[in-house]
Amino acid sequence: MNQISYAETNEFQKDFKKLSKKYRSLANDFELAKVATIELYHIHQINNASIFQIQGFCTDEIQICKIKKFACLALGGRGSSSGIRVIYAIQPKVKKVVFIEIYFKGNQENENRERIKEYLKQF
Repeated sequence: MNQISYAETNEFQKDFKKLSKKYRSLANDFELAKVATIELYHIHQINNASIFQIQGFCTDEIQICKIKKFACLALGGRGSSSGIRVIYAIQPKVKKVVFIEIYFKGNQENENRERIKEYLKQF
């Protein structure tokens, strides 16, 4: 089976830890999003309108994507419109995903483009 390997930046880990204190279901919700969103889109090529490529950062080697539909149980009654956003990089040829940023849209309007640029300097 085509399996994706996952990694996280240090900044992502800090973001995640901070949000997890406020939204207790985040860890379980995040694991579910990996299977129900990322793997569905990148392995099975099923587009459920959850993932969007961030323009200006994508090449054949690496794509920067944003999960906009992220169901968070701790934000009850909102379903997939919870307002949680996840930014990640995927290397399609090697099926590797690196999580760059996670945030709540109520606290931050858009992704941190400088953080994405810093990450991309590795390539």
